[in-house]
Amino acid sequence: MNKKLSPGEREELLKILKARFEKNMNRHKGLEWNLVQTRLEASAEKCWSLNEMEASGGEPDVVGHDKKTGQYTFYDCSAESPKGRRSLCYDREAHTARKEFKPADTVLDMAAAMGIELLDETQYRALQHLGKFDTKTSSWIITPATIRKLGGALFCDRRYDTVFVYHNGAESYYAARGFRGSLTV
Repeated sequence: MNKKLSPGEREELLKILKARFEKNMNRHKGLEWNLVQTRLEASAEKCWSLNEMEASGGEPDVVGHDKKTGQYTFYDCSAESPKGRRSLCYDREAHTARKEFKPADTVLDMAAAMGIELLDETQYRALQHLGKFDTKTSSWIITPATIRKLGGALFCDRRYDTVFVYHNGAESYYAARGFRGSLTV
């Protein structure tokens, strides 16, 4: 698969990301867009991944910067779980275990295909300090191997102005549950 955007696609993506960056400065206080853009322009594959995040409804934005490495971290910052990434069971094992009504894909397979990482609980909670996310939906998060081995998987949402972590069978899927990803550039 060609994981590069055309010059026009890249220009359009950078325009969208810049507008979002400038509109939401509370997510990345003290950072400058031109430095982020320089980093993005040096990584065609990362731009492709950000475009996949954008195309599936994630609204990626900068949420962190590592001063030692110069890397920027993007999270999906859509108000609700990304629309293009819902109705998915957790992983391939769960998908295979379903006898009927199998979803089109899995969370872990889709994230890998997009070149992004699924948020873990700590990252999800950090995101919630930047705004109110998943007030009507929920998002799968990285599940510890001990829980997954027993057939479960974790997801989070925000209700009653509180972030909750829940469990479900990994083979379950819902129209209002997707996943949020992160990408380091």
